[in-house]
Amino acid sequence: MCAKIVIASDSTCDLSPELIEKYGVRILPLGVALGERQYTDGVDIDPDFIYDHYEKTGQLPKTSAVNLVDFEEFFAKNTADGSSLIFFTISSEMSSTWHNAHLAAETSERTFVVDTHNLSTGGGLLVIAAAEMAAEGMEAADIVAKCNELVPCVDASFIIDSLEFLYKGGRCSALAAFGANMLSLKPCIVVKDGKMGVGKKYRGKFGGVLPKYVSDRVGDGSDVISKHVFVTHAGCTQEIIDACVSEVRAVMPEAEIHVTRAGCTISSHCGRNTLGVLFIRTHALGE
Repeated sequence: MCAKIVIASDSTCDLSPELIEKYGVRILPLGVALGERQYTDGVDIDPDFIYDHYEKTGQLPKTSAVNLVDFEEFFAKNTADGSSLIFFTISSEMSSTWHNAHLAAETSERTFVVDTHNLSTGGGLLVIAAAEMAAEGMEAADIVAKCNELVPCVDASFIIDSLEFLYKGGRCSALAAFGANMLSLKPCIVVKDGKMGVGKKYRGKFGGVLPKYVSDRVGDGSDVISKHVFVTHAGCTQEIIDACVSEVRAVMPEAEIHVTRAGCTISSHCGRNTLGVLFIRTHALGE
């Protein structure tokens, strides 16, 4: 009989409370600094608080990785009863969270750390996959191996209405932001090799370019694993969300589509009116 396996993640996985409860996922939140105050992602701060603060002060937050001590305590607590623990982190290219988790795991027996090489529900897809494999009775090491095989198959992208947050956060130039605004360009941010980069740029109003974005990312859906598809947004209107879900549903009527709200990390980098369709392909990206 397999030992109990605990599936856990940092808070950047952006899974909804319903999915966290359904799959029994344990979350260790990142820190969020806003002005002189320190908050805990998803505990005492949420994206709307960040947006309100920015509108009043022009000040963006800074996120901070989970520290080594917190990881050691979390790992010890969740393996004290003999359970194995599989912990998923935001890409090691984007945060020192994976590095801290990796160091902490060296002092914790039965703990495995998976670098998702992704962010938001790109990592959340792997968390759910692991939880389902654990429920089927797979051993922890086998789950980790399978998840590492799935990492390059995760297709994660977001389309952004405005470059304001990226510019204010130092992630794009003033010229690029000005040009995008002048030409009504909506850039697609894609995750590749664990890093965020710019993909296609769409011209037009945010709601108007979403069908083309969905078509470009999903195609005919033949190489998409439809068991779990995420529509993840950062404060979009219900009309925009529903329209995007309908576009995905039209291509993949059998898909199980999860609508989730992006947490503080994505929201503080990309701003309001950011939306992505995220899923796992049947093959590694680029093949």
